[in-house]
Amino acid sequence: VQLQASGGGLVQAGGSLRLSCAASGRTFSMYVVGWFRQAAGKEREFVGGISWSVGNTYYADSVKGRFTISRDNAKNTVYLQMTNLKPEDTAVYYCAARPSLTSGTISDYRYWGQGTQVTVSS
Repeated sequence: VQLQASGGGLVQAGGSLRLSCAASGRTFSMYVVGWFRQAAGKEREFVGGISWSVGNTYYADSVKGRFTISRDNAKNTVYLQMTNLKPEDTAVYYCAARPSLTSGTISDYRYWGQGTQVTVSS
């Protein structure tokens, strides 16, 4: 499986961006696709995820109400819609996939995209 994250950029505080994570090599069925981010000098942190088969989504508290994850079955793509962006959202964003039956720790994610930079200016 290869994951390709895209859509990052520079945006002002309060603005929006939509990131995409496209998969090739296999479908996401029976997988959970997660979004992570890593700010400079900090550890990678979980942002949110979606169960591909069921469509359930879940989010870190820091982004609840501002970020939305969705999927497009036909395009084998997961999206991260980010609204009301804040400077503290600045980070490299990664998408990753893990088998649905795993516990959800970061080590369970088998496949990772290359990351896309999101910079939010104040």
